[in-house]
Amino acid sequence: MNDTIAAISTALGVGAISIIRVSGEDSIAIVSKIWKGKDLTKVPSHTIHYGFIYDQEELIDEVLLSIMKAPKTFTKEDIIEINSHGGIATTNRILELLLTNGCRLAEPGEFTKRAFLNGRIDLIEAEGVMDLISSKTDKSRSLALSQMTGEVSNMIHQLRTKIADVISNIEVNIDYPEYEDIEVVTIEQVKENVTYIEKEIQRILARSETGSLIKEGIKTVIVGKPNVGKSSILNRLLEEEKAIVTDIAGTTRDVVEGDIAIDGILLHMIDTAGIRETQDKVESIGVKKSLEWIQKADLVLCVFNNNEILSEEEEELLKQIEKKTSIIIVNKKDLPCQLQLPKTDIPVIRMSALENDGIEELRAEIKKIFHLEQIEQTDYTYLSSARSISLLKQSLQALQAVKEGIAQSLPIDMIEIDLKNAWNLLGEIIGETYTEELLDEMFSRFCLGK
Repeated sequence: MNDTIAAISTALGVGAISIIRVSGEDSIAIVSKIWKGKDLTKVPSHTIHYGFIYDQEELIDEVLLSIMKAPKTFTKEDIIEINSHGGIATTNRILELLLTNGCRLAEPGEFTKRAFLNGRIDLIEAEGVMDLISSKTDKSRSLALSQMTGEVSNMIHQLRTKIADVISNIEVNIDYPEYEDIEVVTIEQVKENVTYIEKEIQRILARSETGSLIKEGIKTVIVGKPNVGKSSILNRLLEEEKAIVTDIAGTTRDVVEGDIAIDGILLHMIDTAGIRETQDKVESIGVKKSLEWIQKADLVLCVFNNNEILSEEEEELLKQIEKKTSIIIVNKKDLPCQLQLPKTDIPVIRMSALENDGIEELRAEIKKIFHLEQIEQTDYTYLSSARSISLLKQSLQALQAVKEGIAQSLPIDMIEIDLKNAWNLLGEIIGETYTEELLDEMFSRFCLGK
């Protein structure tokens, strides 16, 4: 944390502007070695200056330089951002000069990691930074912003404060046992407060499914026999010719992927190889992958031919999707009907991908299954990461253990242990407590320069 780091913060390639970011206590001194312009030690913080980058006597680029002095910066360290002309050669040359003159190349996510370690943001806000960078829909962007601005963190802080109040009441009971009846009063207070906190956590967990949906999207796999129209349906949904379509069975031998947004929720569409018995080695590998994708998917679109009778492979496929969130698509409804489906609770959509008939009904059914129209447009205070949701579930279990302890008339100091466990688990969500392994794993997923 004592060294000064540098990295390119914009995508490397041809563009109008590139930004090279520097952070650390020696930022001003190091940049001054390659800068010709105003004296950076004398300019006010949070100002932009015109000047030049030099390698000794060689002019490298004409730049704008932003200077932000600690502690009112993202990392709470001195930060300088060099806005150079875009281009790989120029950008790399400036970064090389910074590294030669005393900077260290930043690790992925290290600027955000320093912001966390220096108390500028908590872990939920840090996750929000990465989610904002990777967001692909307006809803996922809004969700990320609610994390970045501290709205979600405040929700966890409030729960921790309520638990801390309960623990304080218990501590009074333990420290001052001479007061009569105080244990009965404390137990009743504990039970009442824990019940309230438990309901709040259950409410947050119920909403967290929506948060995860917004952030991660819906992993959707299209399965069926060869030549039932899976690739055509994918192309219609994507509104582009993503998959090759022919009347030759087995054209699709590997997964074909694409993304669409429905009501601001991303669907990761996966078209799989047709499921059938085959001697073709490559195609058989594709069939195996198709069956594996069924187990991984959040939604299975199972396609059947309207003008063909149900085969043994399709009967087996129906059994596999019974316990999955699924939609049955009967394609080629413009042809004479020969298909007889067994009775099922799975919704059935009849369509013709060739004539683009039924696609809107399919979209509507997906919206209905995942309640996409009911997702609130203004409130995005959800937990969305698997890490934070898991910790919240563990804290709920700890509170349930408190209630069980009360029901069993356990000593108050035993009950306090579970309460403190719940308080600590909530602290892990926002980063009040953490391990180095957690930070390394989490920030390694960030892009370089952020």
